[in-house]
Amino acid sequence: MLPKSSPGVAEVIKLANGIAREYEREYVGTEHVLLAIQRQGTGVGAAVLAKRGATAGKLRDEIDKLIKKQMEETWVFGRLPGTPHFKNVVATAIQQCQELGAKEVCTEHLLLALLVEMGSVAHKALKNLGLTRDQVRSDILELTSAHGP
Repeated sequence: MLPKSSPGVAEVIKLANGIAREYEREYVGTEHVLLAIQRQGTGVGAAVLAKRGATAGKLRDEIDKLIKKQMEETWVFGRLPGTPHFKNVVATAIQQCQELGAKEVCTEHLLLALLVEMGSVAHKALKNLGLTRDQVRSDILELTSAHGP
C-alpha cells in the first residue's frame, strides 16, 4: 500500500505551481519543487536546507543561473503539468518514504528524491551548493529521530 502525502507535501506542490508561474513556465519542474520546500519552511526538508546553508537567495540564484537560457515569456492559468523529472521525483519520494519507514510522504522525502534525480535543475542546484544525498539523509534521520516517530 502506498503511503499518503503529508499536508506539507500538498502545500509544497501548491507552492511549486505558484513558483512555476512566477518563472512564467508552462510546467512544474524540480527547481520549483526545491524552491517550494524552502519556501514552505516548516518541514524537515526546509530544516535540512537551512542547516546546509541553502537559503532562499542561494537556491534562487543557483537555479536562475541554471535555467537562464531556458526562460520563456508565457502566461499559464490553472494547474501546470509536471516535467518527466517532476514525475520521477514524486515516485522516488514515495520510495524514500517507504525506505525510511515513514507513514506519509513528507518534504524530506521530496528533498531526497530531488538529490536522486540526476540531470534535473534541482539536483544540479543542490550539488552546486554542496549538498549530497548521504548527508541530507543523515540530517533527516537526525531531525526526525529528535522529533520522535
